[in-house]
Amino acid sequence: MAPITEVEGRRLPLSNLQKVLYPATGFTKAEVLHYYATVAEVLLPHLRDRAVSFLRYPDGPDGQVFFTKNVPPGTPEWVTTAEVPRSEGPSRMVVVQDLPSLMWAANLVTEFHTHQWLVGDPSEADRIVFDLDPGPPATIVHCCEVALWLRERLAEDGFEAYAKTSGSKGLHLLAAVRGASSERVSDYAKGLAVEAEKAMPRLVLHRMTRSLRPGKVFVDWSQNAARKTTATPYTLRARAEPLVSAPVTWEEVEECRSPDRLAITAPDIGPRLTVHGDLLAPLLDRGHAGSLP
Repeated sequence: MAPITEVEGRRLPLSNLQKVLYPATGFTKAEVLHYYATVAEVLLPHLRDRAVSFLRYPDGPDGQVFFTKNVPPGTPEWVTTAEVPRSEGPSRMVVVQDLPSLMWAANLVTEFHTHQWLVGDPSEADRIVFDLDPGPPATIVHCCEVALWLRERLAEDGFEAYAKTSGSKGLHLLAAVRGASSERVSDYAKGLAVEAEKAMPRLVLHRMTRSLRPGKVFVDWSQNAARKTTATPYTLRARAEPLVSAPVTWEEVEECRSPDRLAITAPDIGPRLTVHGDLLAPLLDRGHAGSLP
C-alpha cells in the first residue's frame, strides 16, 4: 500500500517514493514531490486557470514518456477540470488550482505544459511565447544572443519580455498580451521570427527545416497556436538530471558564455527564489500586458 499523506484536507496516496527517477544524480521520486511542494507558491499562479497537458515519465526519462491531455483515469473528483475547445471537438482537461491537485499530479511524475490562454476565455491569448531551440553545435549561448535581439524588438512594440530556460537545450521568451486571439498572436510572433532571421541570417531560422538546423537557433513561434502548449515555469523536465524550466535574469542571459551557466536543476531553485523571487511574476499582472501593434 502506498503511504497516505494529507494535503490541505485531501488524502493522497504517494507511491514509489524511493524510486530513482534521475539516474545521473540519484534524484528520487520523494525528492520530486518535495521539490513541487516547496515551489508551489510560485508555480501554482502559472498553472491556475490553465488547462494542463501532462508529459508523463513514471519510470524516469529512460522509460516510457507519453503525453496525457485528457483527464487521466482515476483523477480524484476534487481535482478541477474544464472543457476546452479542440478541432476534433471539445475535450475535458485538468486545471491545477491548488496544492493538493499539484501534489496529486506530481505523484504521476509529470512535466506540466500549459496553453497561452486561460480556460475562462480560450478565444483570447494572454501570453506570447518564443521557444528558442538550438541545432547543435549551437547551444543556449546562441539562444541568449537571439533572445536579446527579440527583447529589444518586442520593446519597440511595447512588450516587456521575460526569459526562462526550457529545461532542455534552449530558452523560452514570454510576454504578456491582451485583446488578441491566438491566431493574431501567432501571426505577430511569426513576423518577428522572420525579422530575426533577416537580421541574423547566419544564426536564426524561423522554419523547422531539419536540414538547415545545424548551428542555428530555430525561433519557434508556432507554440502560440491555440492548440499548442509550452513547458510551464518551474516544471521539472524528463532529462538525465532534474533540470527545471527556470526563470532567469536578463543579466544572466547577457553574461551567458557557457551552456552550463544556465543548466538549472531542482536544488538550485530554492536559493534562486530567495534572491530573486518569481522573476515571471509580472506576467501574471494584466497591467503589464501589451497590445499587438
